Amino acid sequence: QELRPKSLDIKQEELGDMVEKEMASTSEAIEDAVRRIEEMMSQARNESSGVKLEVNERILNSCTDLMKAIRLLVTTSTNLQKEIVESGRGAATTQEFYAKNSRWTEGLISASKAVGWGATQLVESADRVVLHTGKYEELIVCSHEIAASTAQLVAASKVKAEKSSRNLARLQECSRNVNEMAANVVASTKSGQEQIEEKDTMDFSGMSLIKLKKEEMETQVKVLELEKWLEGERVRLGELRKQHYVLAGGCEDTPEDGEARPAGEARPAPAPRRGILKKPPIAQKP
Repeated sequence: QELRPKSLDIKQEELGDMVEKEMASTSEAIEDAVRRIEEMMSQARNESSGVKLEVNERILNSCTDLMKAIRLLVTTSTNLQKEIVESGRGAATTQEFYAKNSRWTEGLISASKAVGWGATQLVESADRVVLHTGKYEELIVCSHEIAASTAQLVAASKVKAEKSSRNLARLQECSRNVNEMAANVVASTKSGQEQIEEKDTMDFSGMSLIKLKKEEMETQVKVLELEKWLEGERVRLGELRKQHYVLAGGCEDTPEDGEARPAGEARPAPAPRRGILKKPPIAQKP
């Protein structure tokens, strides 16, 4: 009893309903994510300006494009599943087909859940980033998770689909589009993070004269420390190169001048012998 697959404990009609319910739940989660992103967009326009508004809009626009790509992916996946069931069930009912292929059905449900969960997490991370309570790295991780769950959904659907299926070709195209949009989210997040950090670092407008003087002195100290460290590293690099030449020269023949020549160094070309130069041979006609 313990070794039996868990899906055998579920009735046929329940397993079939689970697939449909899970796909419907995923679609609802994506629609809700799109609505929440639109609300965040309007909120960001009201509460932020300048560089922060530009960064927030760019990130949220890329998230919206990703949600649209995921929505099309789920719709295409649903159409492909219907095609698979219709072509493979024969005289059996839809519920009987899902029950007979219980392992495949469980993989399909798991992949669908992963896509919906990834979309929800992406929106929550974007919300925290816009409110400056979250980390940009969260958006990057969520984008990678969505790309991975998309690949899982395509793989689960591809197992039972016909190679010549148009819906399968559309699903694979949708998967590539999702990956591209996820990469855009990562790119916009990284560039936005760099812009915000650069602005926060170089914004001195709110400082008093005493505060500015203190920051100036601390920065001068840091510059001197870095210059000293850089000089020490240059000396270290020179010593490392000297030791490398010594060790490499031991493996080479010592030249006539008595100095060790580094490995790989070309020998000087011998001087040409003096004498009568011969005329070059005349090229033969083809």
